[in-house]
Formats: sequence, structure tokens, C-alpha cells
Amino acid sequence: MLEVMDLEKHFPVRKGLFGRVTGHVHAVDGVSFTIDAGETLGLVGESGCGKTTVGRTVLRLLAPTAGSIRVDGDDITRLGNRELRPYRRRMQIIFQDPFSSLDPRMSAADIVGELLGVHGVAKGTERRERVAALFERVGLRADQLDNYPHEFSGGQRQRLSIARALSLNPELIVCDEPVSALDVSIQAQVINLLMDLQAEFGLSYLFIAHDLAVVEHLSDRVAVMYLGRIVEFADRQTLFENPQHPYTESLLAAVPVPDPSRARRKRHLEGDVPSPVNRPSGCHFHTRCPYATAQCRAEEPRLKAIAEGHEVACHLR
Repeated sequence: MLEVMDLEKHFPVRKGLFGRVTGHVHAVDGVSFTIDAGETLGLVGESGCGKTTVGRTVLRLLAPTAGSIRVDGDDITRLGNRELRPYRRRMQIIFQDPFSSLDPRMSAADIVGELLGVHGVAKGTERRERVAALFERVGLRADQLDNYPHEFSGGQRQRLSIARALSLNPELIVCDEPVSALDVSIQAQVINLLMDLQAEFGLSYLFIAHDLAVVEHLSDRVAVMYLGRIVEFADRQTLFENPQHPYTESLLAAVPVPDPSRARRKRHLEGDVPSPVNRPSGCHFHTRCPYATAQCRAEEPRLKAIAEGHEVACHLR
């Protein structure tokens, strides 16, 4: 359904009175992946690694610096707003913050039904009936149609965002950490809702998160990002049972285990994530990797297959 090849997104750094460009933030640096119909691809990594930028660039909310984005084989990388219009209906997004992503001056019915009017799908009574049906499907009540965002709880606001994303019957939804701002009990409800909707409508998800437990529960395949690059790619079971990149191992070792009797060796990462403006030479992870060699410091590793469906960007694998 979606094919992304060598995607890059760089943001200029400007300084001085005249805004002279002094460098670039390499937010996304050569990312490639595919998503099949009805599949969930989990995209994980530390905050600031470029996950959200990937999602927004894939949807063309941000213009890519380089690379290609194909939807069912059609290249949408350089299309203008008019040419993108039919593809907007096929791809939607659920934002991380369920409050700031909703217009506080619009009623819930207007928020969910706005896209129906923009794309000329429905208007008047038909539009309100379709919005009411969407409310019921995501677990909201019809008598809440005229409420405003501040009158909903956090979990209800995220359900409102899901209803808005579903309004045009999309094929792909980018879920940008959709449960990270919610309580644990509400997280489970929203995750179950997303899974039910996927089974019902055959949706494809790009699920962006830093909570590995959620990713393990939802995803079919998982891509691990570090400083703008994918460092490991595998199906869910393989990645969680047999991680090969040192960064993936460290991420999994940091996940708390709800069993006090189970001893586990923790692998703490030293140092901070390097600046995406002044990136380290060679492997970007070598400044924090306990296994780094001279080759890691000098030569950039490429993603290579070490088993069927399992790719790793590491000189030691």
C-alpha cells in the first residue's frame, strides 16, 4: 500500500539578522520501508530520533528533501496540493496530543464532519448522520455531538481524533504516539479500539511510539530508528526475541518487567543522543555503543539482511 525509499527531511538552521543558513537538522536521513494493506508497522526510538517527522513527511504534511513516497505504486513525492487531494482522503493521521490537535472553537460534530465538507462527501443532515454513526463506532454518544473539546476527557478526545481520521474511509492511518498522553487504563481501551477498527475496515497503520510494550502488542513488523536512520528492521517476534543491534538491545533492556522475582541484566546507555546538526562520523550510535570499533567510528553501516525479513545496520553483525 505504501512504499518509502531513501526518504530524507532536513531543516535549515538560520542565524543572524538576515537569517543566513549555517547548517541543517538531519531529522530523517535515508529511511526506507513498506507497509502492506491491513498491516501495522511499528516505528520506535528515543524522543528526537525523527519518528514523527517520518510520519508527517509520508503524509506530505512536510515536503521531503529527497527520496520517494509511493501509494499503490503512484509517486506522490512532488505532487502539488491539487494533485494530492485524492490521496489526502486515503491517508489520515492521529496526533499525539488529543487536546491541542482539536480546534477549541469548533463543536465535536464540526471537527469530525469538517473533512466530509471539504471533500464534498456529505453535507447538511446526511453529514450529521454520518458523524453520529462515527461517534457510535468509536464509543462516543450522539448527545455529545454539540460539545466542545474541553468538555471531553482525554480518552474521549482521542476517540474524537480517531473518528475524524476515519471520516473519509482512509486506507492508511499514521498513529503518532496516540496513547502516550493517556492513563494506562484508557490506553488499553484506545489500543483495543484501533485493533478492532483495523480488523473491520482493513486499515494499514504506521504506529509511531516509544512504548515498546504497546508496539509489541499492535505491530506486525517493527523498525527501530536512531538519529534519523533505521538501524534494525524485523517482524515483531524476531525483534523482541532476538534483537541484533546494540541500540535495540538497550531499548528492550530498559522496558520494566512486572515480576520482581525475575532478574535481568540491564544495559544502560551512556551519554546523550548526539545533535542532528553535528552528527558523528561513521555509525551514529558509536558514541554510546559499548562494542564500538575503529570501523564503527569511520565507516557508516548499511542495512543488510542477516536472515529473512531481518535487517540490521551494524558492522558487528
